[in-house]
Formats: sequence, C-alpha cells, structure tokens
Amino acid sequence: MPIPGRLFNASMLVAVAMGPGAASAEPTTPGGAISVAQVNQMLDQAPTNGIARQVLTAYLAGVGETVGVMIATGGGATCQQPFSLTAQDVRAALGTAGNGLQAGAVAATPLIVHDMLNRAQCSRRQGD
Repeated sequence: MPIPGRLFNASMLVAVAMGPGAASAEPTTPGGAISVAQVNQMLDQAPTNGIARQVLTAYLAGVGETVGVMIATGGGATCQQPFSLTAQDVRAALGTAGNGLQAGAVAATPLIVHDMLNRAQCSRRQGD
C-alpha cells in the first residue's frame, strides 16, 4: 500500500523541478501519483532545464533500480534480457495510456514498469 506522504513528496519534487514556471506544472493524478503529463513535461524540459533533467534522471533511475531489485530478490519472475530505459522507451510506454484519457489522471510509473518487464521478456516463474 503506498504511503501517502511519500507520494506527496515525490509529486512535490516533480513540481519543484519545473522551476520558475512551477505554477504551470502538470498535476499529479487524483491519487497523488506522478502522472503521465508530469513525466512528459520533464522529458520535454530536460534538454534545456538542468533541474528537470536531474529530477527526471532521479525518477527514472529509481523506477529502474526498484524493478531490478524486485526481480533479483524473488519478485516471482525471470527475464531473458537486461533492463534498459531510454527517453524513447519512456515516451513509448507513456503513449500506451490510451486515447481519450487525460494524461494528468494516469499514473506514469505502472506504465513504465510494465514496458520494462515486457522489453526484458520477463515471465512468471513456475510455481510462483
């Protein structure tokens, strides 16, 4: 179960990353998760905004490292390929949110994790 305070802190970190334009920063999901809109905004700003780049790097590194640790410590899956995560991978994963859905209402992390597991060809271990 997510810890609401931790979600709030991560969401605030994303808002701070938007710098002087923080008032126009994309919203978190209604549940407080980092949204597709927020990650897309960081991806768009990262080439020219050092703070957005640092926050994006920290967020994606955290997602990637957590997935790796979960698999390595008995997450119930085996993977055929190593994990990888590029800006193009993230944009493709976020694009799976579906048409008609508001990007501010969709959590980004589950989409990114699902994409990472698919690209690494992970499958559940027998007996798990």
